[in-house]
Amino acid sequence: MDAAAKQALTVHLGNPVSSSNSSSSSDPKKKEKDGGGGDILIFLTGQEEIEACCFSLAEKLRILGGGDGTGEEKGGDGEKGGGKEKSDKNVTAPPPLLILPIYSQLPADLQAKVFDPAPPGSRKCVVATNIAETSLTLDGVKFVIDAGFSKLKVFNPRVGMDALQVFPASRAAVDQRAGRAGRTGPGTCWRLFTEAAYRDELLPASVPEIQRTNLSNVVLLLKSLGVAGGDISKFDFMDPPPADNVAASLYSLWALGALDNAGRLTKDGRKMAEFPLDPPLAKLLLTASALGCGDEALTVVAMLSVPPPFFRPPDRADESDAAREKFFVAESDHLTYLHVYEQWQSHGCSAEWSAKHYLQHKVLRKAKEVRSQLLDLAKQQKLPLGDLKKGNSSIYDTGDKWDRLRKAIAASYHHHAAKAKTTAGEYTNCRTGAPAHLHPTSALYGMGSTPDYVVYHELVATSKEFMQCATAVEPEWLAEMGPAFFSIKEEGGGAVGGGASGGIPGSSLLASASGGVVVGSRLEARAREREARLEMEAEARR
Repeated sequence: MDAAAKQALTVHLGNPVSSSNSSSSSDPKKKEKDGGGGDILIFLTGQEEIEACCFSLAEKLRILGGGDGTGEEKGGDGEKGGGKEKSDKNVTAPPPLLILPIYSQLPADLQAKVFDPAPPGSRKCVVATNIAETSLTLDGVKFVIDAGFSKLKVFNPRVGMDALQVFPASRAAVDQRAGRAGRTGPGTCWRLFTEAAYRDELLPASVPEIQRTNLSNVVLLLKSLGVAGGDISKFDFMDPPPADNVAASLYSLWALGALDNAGRLTKDGRKMAEFPLDPPLAKLLLTASALGCGDEALTVVAMLSVPPPFFRPPDRADESDAAREKFFVAESDHLTYLHVYEQWQSHGCSAEWSAKHYLQHKVLRKAKEVRSQLLDLAKQQKLPLGDLKKGNSSIYDTGDKWDRLRKAIAASYHHHAAKAKTTAGEYTNCRTGAPAHLHPTSALYGMGSTPDYVVYHELVATSKEFMQCATAVEPEWLAEMGPAFFSIKEEGGGAVGGGASGGIPGSSLLASASGGVVVGSRLEARAREREARLEMEAEARR
């Protein structure tokens, strides 16, 4: 990051800035005659690195007296490196440099600034992720600085975890980045790695995504289409995925009830295949509609299908955190998203209200579009979306609808259940034993008391193994919704619910949960699970 900032400053000071607005001019002869000009494009890996590089670049400019990256010039009596004051007022300050970051979590209005031409007498410096390789084209870029790295999402099928890791970019990627320089005229690319590394260490092309991602959706689609007679191993992939990924996908689909023990598609599996969603989200819609909260589940699924709506600008982090906490539902991140959407809708889907509460209006509008499409598909499948009725009264005379929604979430993600290890937000997966942590931005993180059991949308490894979108669940829900994995241990050697109190009192179950003796595996369930896994692994090997 520091090398990229130094190189950008060297380029800025060593090349004259065009006196006219060269990036807005479409005449290449005029640009060449004008001399100089040209914007700078820096490729880095992620949001933190980009913000750190922008800060470093702005600080170096401030020391040189050339402004702070906003285009405003500083006076000649500013600071000069090493903390010494300038004694010579005739020293010319460097021309203004507009420092513009761009990454996926940045709001659309700030992303659009990178397309605005720089004012006359100044230059733009765009610091971007690999989104600027092919997804967008910036006119006027004459200088490219390539750090040679990119972030890739890699799926680990053994623990069911996505890891966001930094890898060296491929030769094809760095060649594409170099092509961003001088699209409308001569340009230069500086690479922050050696020619030997380019020749000997970089892969010719990036690893295809199908070989490093969760294949549950792909396998379910191929099964529903009857490809290769239902035997996925016979399908002729252009880039065959690892057998472990296919076996893990078959196993997760069996856990959700989409496949039977022989690997054939079930009735629920056919319904799930009709939705363009990850299988757990499709399962959530089916289960929630059966529990009478399908309308709310549609909103949750739509919010999970778009990027997170919260925006946290670095200069107003405390304000945005306080605004985010107002939407928190202490039991669930899923319900927090539902609360955000309902509040946004109750305020007329206002863009001003979204900006005031540090929400990305464009993301919420996209969620609304996704929800309307899912609603049409649900109607085609004839799913009941409202409260289930029996006569003139609801089947659920008591009980909170949000509790029913949490129960549906537990049914969809019981294979992603985790048990509290400490009171500091540390968990372990109930099946694999993989470590998991509540993210500091989670609604459950600041509850004051750590829930005994949670389910999560996905596990992503960054600095730690963080659970994305977690929800607190009751242990008896796991035993009810995931009987192949969990059961309630008997107290005192008697039957479940036995003892002096009789029945199955909720207090007894909750007390047992806090003692950590609730969730265990039945011998029969383990045998069935092992048999199904062996069958699926054999099919994957074939």
